[in-house]
Amino acid sequence: MKLVGVSGTLAGNKTSQAVHEVLTAATAIDSNIQTELIDLREYEVEFCRGEPLTYYNEDTWNVVKKIVDADFIVFGTPIYQASISGVLKNLLDFFPEYAFKNKVTGIIATGGSEKHFLVPENHLKPILSYLRGLVPSTHVFVHNDKFDVETDEIIDQKIASRIQNLAEEMVFLQRSINNRKNTNKKGDNEV
Repeated sequence: MKLVGVSGTLAGNKTSQAVHEVLTAATAIDSNIQTELIDLREYEVEFCRGEPLTYYNEDTWNVVKKIVDADFIVFGTPIYQASISGVLKNLLDFFPEYAFKNKVTGIIATGGSEKHFLVPENHLKPILSYLRGLVPSTHVFVHNDKFDVETDEIIDQKIASRIQNLAEEMVFLQRSINNRKNTNKKGDNEV
């Protein structure tokens, strides 16, 4: 299985670090899981204009393809003005309605106010559900003061535990989906 993490910000390291922590937790659960971090700071994803994907630059094409090819995905976003980042919303606009069918789509968010902890539930979850992603019941919000000031590593054990729970739920759900798909394929062959 391949798990892709998307850091949906163009500034700072906290969101990327939080996504990285989920990827690390998943590989600790199953060392056979391949992971890749897509840090949007490293790509020039164009503004979505509603045109076919072939009209966009190579970075846009590559990022979208990596996400579509993943078995499951964790999306990270900072919370800006009580919403997900614009760069993440722009990226999600490239995907067709059924892009995440049979894929678990986890959520981790960072922000400077505890008041923003519901933003992933109210803003990002509906978008992922629309794209037919299976959103786990566990999502993680990491307040900016839970990161080490110098290294941006997460220093709060409760947050680390919640990240572990998110990774466990994502792996469990994706395995269940894959097992169901494999069972259905076997049944199709027997008919």
